[in-house]
Amino acid sequence: MGFGEAVRSFFNRYADFQGRSRRAEYWWVYLFNTLVVTALVLVAFLPGSINYATGEPGPIYFVLVGVIFLYMLATIIPGLALMVRRLHDVNLSGWILLGALVPLVNILVGLGLFIVCFIPGTAGPNKYGPDPKNPVGLNADIFA
Repeated sequence: MGFGEAVRSFFNRYADFQGRSRRAEYWWVYLFNTLVVTALVLVAFLPGSINYATGEPGPIYFVLVGVIFLYMLATIIPGLALMVRRLHDVNLSGWILLGALVPLVNILVGLGLFIVCFIPGTAGPNKYGPDPKNPVGLNADIFA
């Protein structure tokens, strides 16, 4: 899965908490969101948006901060859906995310989620759906 396909899938499957998502999809979307927010933050600090003589922000700054807030708000649900699908890919329940709401437990859950983003998904189908890397279930060795 390439960059464009991953970003399209991210927005097309806006609130789809079913199925599985590969590591590539997760990391391409992570890169995309990082680039978008970084670009907006850099533009917010361009000359003209902040009066550097007085240090006071101008109206452009507030508009851009609002755009950043709206973008981050708009990507909360698809981000959660992507994380749930990523958990499904490693054969874990998406309900694990609720542990992030419990104080002190959230540290362990956060570390676990970080690790899950790096490990490969379950090969072949699991209880959450077919393998997104090989949805037909074909053995790659046959074609080698």
